[in-house]
Amino acid sequence: MTTVEKLLSNPRGAALTLAERSESVDRIVVAAAAALLPQTGVAVLAVGGYGRRHLFPFSDVDVLILFESERLLAASKEAVSAFLQKLWDSALRVSHSVRTLAECLEVHQQNTELNVSLLDQRYLAGDRALYAALAGKLPRFIRGNREELVRNLARLARQRHAKYANTIHHLEPNVKESPGGLRDYQIVRWLSQLRQQEPERPLEDAFLYFTQVRCFLHAQAGRDSNVLSFDAQDAIAEQWRQGDAARAMREYYQHARTVYRAAVHELDASEAQTGSLFSQFRDWRGRLENADFSVHRERAHFRSPLQLEDDPALALRLFEFTARHGIRPSAEAERQIEARLPSLRRHFAESQPVWPEASQILSLPHTPLAVRAMHESGVLMAVFPELDGIDCLVIRDFYHRYTVDEHTLVAMQFLWNASGNYRQLRAEIDQPGALMFALLFHDSGKSASAGGHVPKSVELAEVAMARIQTPRREREMVRFLIANHLELSAAMQARDLSDPQTIREMAARVETVERLKALTLLTYADIGAVNPEAMSSWRAGQLWQLYLMTYNELTRELETNRIETVAAPPERATFLEGFPQRYLRTHSEAEIDHHLTLDALRLQRGVAMEVRKLESAWQLTLVAADRPGLFASVAGTLAGFGMNILRAEAFSNRRGLVLDTFLFADPNRTLDLNPSEVDRLRAVTERVVTGKKDVRELLKNRPKPQPPSRKARIPAAVSFNPDASDAATLIEIVAEDRPGLLYDLASAISSSGANIEVVLVDTEAHKAIDVFYVTAGGKKLEPEMREKLAAELRTRIG
Repeated sequence: MTTVEKLLSNPRGAALTLAERSESVDRIVVAAAAALLPQTGVAVLAVGGYGRRHLFPFSDVDVLILFESERLLAASKEAVSAFLQKLWDSALRVSHSVRTLAECLEVHQQNTELNVSLLDQRYLAGDRALYAALAGKLPRFIRGNREELVRNLARLARQRHAKYANTIHHLEPNVKESPGGLRDYQIVRWLSQLRQQEPERPLEDAFLYFTQVRCFLHAQAGRDSNVLSFDAQDAIAEQWRQGDAARAMREYYQHARTVYRAAVHELDASEAQTGSLFSQFRDWRGRLENADFSVHRERAHFRSPLQLEDDPALALRLFEFTARHGIRPSAEAERQIEARLPSLRRHFAESQPVWPEASQILSLPHTPLAVRAMHESGVLMAVFPELDGIDCLVIRDFYHRYTVDEHTLVAMQFLWNASGNYRQLRAEIDQPGALMFALLFHDSGKSASAGGHVPKSVELAEVAMARIQTPRREREMVRFLIANHLELSAAMQARDLSDPQTIREMAARVETVERLKALTLLTYADIGAVNPEAMSSWRAGQLWQLYLMTYNELTRELETNRIETVAAPPERATFLEGFPQRYLRTHSEAEIDHHLTLDALRLQRGVAMEVRKLESAWQLTLVAADRPGLFASVAGTLAGFGMNILRAEAFSNRRGLVLDTFLFADPNRTLDLNPSEVDRLRAVTERVVTGKKDVRELLKNRPKPQPPSRKARIPAAVSFNPDASDAATLIEIVAEDRPGLLYDLASAISSSGANIEVVLVDTEAHKAIDVFYVTAGGKKLEPEMREKLAAELRTRIG
C-alpha cells in the first residue's frame, strides 16, 4: 500500500506513516552505531522531530552524537565519519551535531536550535550511563536557564512569523514553517514544557490534520516538500473528496488559526514573565483599566464576564478598548466571547443602532489591531454575518498573496501605516469610520459565483448598514466607495493620465473632493494589500498624480461649472440657476426642497436662517442676499458663542443670493443644556447679518485656546492658484484651528476688496483646511493684490 493510499484509507494513516518510518530509521541508526562507534563514553540520541518520532517520509533525520569529553571526541573523528557515511549510504538525509556533555548543558545564543532539540531527545544507542548523566542534569539546566531559553525561542518564533507577515492566510502556505503550521504547534509544546504548564488549547486535531497534509505533500513530490501549492490543493480536494480546493483550504485555515492563536498566546504569556521591564510596562498599562476591563500581562480581561449574558454590547466595548489603547483581549476573554458567539449572533441580527460603536472602533488609533482581534475571536462575523462568505476564502490569483479576509485586514493596516502624502491625506478625511467600513466590505461579494463581486459587495454592505442603522451621509459614502473601488486602479492601468478627457471623466465619476480623497485612500490600501511589492514607489506616485489632477479638475468646476438650465418648476429653476454644479451633487432632493422653503421665508423677511441639531453636531443654514463680509460675520458669530466650526460651505448664484451652511460643535453643550440659547444664537446671527450688530464685539472676550503640544504644531501655509479656475483665484490655507480663525480669514479677504465666490472649509482635530475661490471686480486677482492679501492672511493666522 502506497503512502497516499494509506492516508486515504485510514484517518490515522499519517500517524502510522510517521511511526513506521521512525522505527525503520531507528533500526538503521542503532545498527550503524553498534558497528562503528565506541560503546563507552559515546551515546547516540534522536533529537528534534526524529526524537518525537515525527519523522515524515522525506524529512531530515536529526541525530546528536554525545561524547563524554573533548579528548574522546578528538580521538573518534574517523569513527564518527564512518558512522555518518553509513547512514548516508542507507539513503538517510542526516542532520547531525556532535557535542560533549558539557556543551549540551550550556545556553547557545547563536544556536538556540541545539537547546530546543534537547527538549525532544531520546536514547538510541551507545553508553547508557552517559545518556543517564545528561537526562539527570537536563531538567536542572532547563529550570536554571528557563528565562533565557524562552527569550531565545520566542525571538526565533517572532522572526519566523514576521517573515510570513504575521498571518496564516497565505494562498500557498508552508505547512511546516508558516504561522499556524507544524512549527507553531511545536512552539506551543516547547513553551508549555519550559513553563511547566499544560497548553491552554488542545491542538491534537490540528496536529493530525497537518501531519496528514505534510505526508501527502512528501508522497506527492517524492521529496521534502512542504508548500501547499495550488496544484497540491487541487490534488487534495480531488483525492480526499472535499469538493473544490477553496473548501479544502478553509479546513486548513481553520486549523492554522487555532494553532497560531495558541502559539501567540504562549509567546505573550512566556515573554510577559521574563524581565523587569515587562513588569514596569504592565504596571503602566494597568492605569488604563476601567469599570468593564482590567489589564494584566499586556491583555484586557473582562471584570465581569457574566455581564455578557445581559449586555452583549460589552463585547464591542472590549474591542473599542483595544482600538483606543492597543491592548488585545486576553485568551481568557476570547474564550468567554467564543462560548457566547451563538447568542451574540442572535443579538446583533436584530436591527439596532450599532453604528456609533462600530464607527468608533473603525476610527481610533489602533483600528487594524481591533478589527483583526474581532475577526480572530469570531465577533466580526457575529456582528456582520455578511462577511461569512469571505472567511478564509481562496481566490486563485497569482498576483494576490492572501485570502480575501486577510487581504482586507492587511489593507486596513497598510492604510494605517501610510506615510508622506497618503498619511497627510488620511488626516484630512472627515468620515474615517465610513472609509474603513467600505474597506471592510469592499471585497465581501467575492464569495458570489457570478455577476462580479462589486455589485454583490454593495448589496451586502447595504444590508449590514441598514441593520446597524448607519446615517444617510455615511451610507452614501460607503456605497460610492465600494461601487467605485476599482476605478482609480483601472484608470492607472488602462488610461493615459495625461489625457484631459481621462481626468474629466474621473472627476465626473467621483463628483466631490471628499469622495476623491476617500477613494484615493481606499485604492492605495487595496493595491498595497495585494502583496508586499504591489504598491511600489512608482505606483504610489502614479496614484498621487491621478489624485492631484482629478482634485484640480474638481476644484476648477466649483467656479466654472455652474447650473445654467434645469428641468424643474420655475421657482426651483430660478433658485438653482447660477449655483455651482457641486450644489446638486452634495445635496439631496429633500435638502434642496428645504432650502427652497428657506428662500421663500427670505423673500418675506430679507434673511432666512435655521439652527438645528444633527446626530453628532449642529448645523446653521443661512439664505440671504450677498454683501461683503457676510460669510465672515456668520463665522465670527459662531466663534463668539464658543462654537467650533467643523465644516462650512458657501454657494452663491448669479442673482446675488447666498446659501451658507456651517456644521459646528458645541463643546460646552451650551445649546443642549439651555434650549433658549438656540433662539438667541439665531437672533444674534440675524442681527449681525443685517448689520445691526458688530461681530467684533462678540469676539472681544473670547479666551485664547491652549495651543497643542510642540510636536503637534501645524505649520501655517497660504497658497494661491490662479490657474485652478477660469474665472476666480483659488486660495488654500492650512493652519492650526482656533476660535475666530475662519472669521479672521474671511474678513481679511473681504476687507481687501475681493469677493468670496465659493468656500470649502474643513476641520480635523486642531487642523483647519480652508479653500476660497475669490474674485475682484468679477475677475481673477491681480499679482499685486495676491501678494498683499497673502501677507495679510499670514498675519491673521498668527
